Amino acid sequence: MQASPDNLSLYFLPVFPVFFVAVWILASLVISFVSGWHTLAKRFRAQSEPYGEVRSAGPFFYTVHMRFSVHYSSVIRMVAATNALYISVSLPFRFAHPQLCIPWEEIQMRRIRFLWLPYMVLTLGEQEHIPMRISQRMARKLGILERIPD
Repeated sequence: MQASPDNLSLYFLPVFPVFFVAVWILASLVISFVSGWHTLAKRFRAQSEPYGEVRSAGPFFYTVHMRFSVHYSSVIRMVAATNALYISVSLPFRFAHPQLCIPWEEIQMRRIRFLWLPYMVLTLGEQEHIPMRISQRMARKLGILERIPD
């Protein structure tokens, strides 16, 4: 007995959305582990909202590079508050990426040039040492440039 194309589409229609969601979740989980987000979430999962003087950037038009060249393009929103740097991912990509709240004393900052463009490298966590490279434009909007000692 040979399967007809009509019978295949009957099976494909209900299975494809389940397969797509499973692959999406698996990819999100792998990206979280590889980029270092999962490691940071163990200690820095946000428990409160930003307070004090607040400046934000993203998610659109900014790319954030993390460990092992994992980059998040137009999906990360960063909020620089008085107490900490809050980092979150847009809703469709949030699985395995809880919001982070990293105190300023747990962040080391330095300027670099990658190719010909100026960037900031934020090393997140005194124990974790997860690198995050952001554009100087994003750092300026967040007020991070003013936090670097000369």
